[in-house]
Amino acid sequence: MLENCKNAQERWGGVHSLIDRWLEQRRTFLISFIELKEACDSELEAVSKPRIDTFSELLMDYISAGHFEIYPELAREAKAFEDDSALEIASKLLERLEMSTAMVLEFDEDFTTVEHCQTNLNRLPAWLDRLAKGLAERFALEDQLIARMHAAHSPQNA
Repeated sequence: MLENCKNAQERWGGVHSLIDRWLEQRRTFLISFIELKEACDSELEAVSKPRIDTFSELLMDYISAGHFEIYPELAREAKAFEDDSALEIASKLLERLEMSTAMVLEFDEDFTTVEHCQTNLNRLPAWLDRLAKGLAERFALEDQLIARMHAAHSPQNA
């Protein structure tokens, strides 16, 4: 039994580290979000394209890490544990995550060039409000995904 626990830790400890790094990325992104929101609230016209770019890069990196690193790794883990119900739940959650992904891509497109940024700067506060709502739901879905697909397979629960 102890050997099984050790093997699970060795096998899935990397997943835990990956999730920890991803959640740290979320925290960093949220700090950038708050700083950009505060800048918009104090003096919108002073918000620079580089500041928006920094925020957008952190946002895109976070979303990309979820889609291309975290979600596939969680699915591999569930498959290894033959947890078909987790895979079914994950499929439904991932469908719901696509809505906020589309919104993030739309935001990135609206502020991708200097011209787009100048044209859409007045819409930035509304965009940030919209992102806040969409991302709050996304974080809740991602947390459900982690809880169902990873925490259920952790050595304490195995």
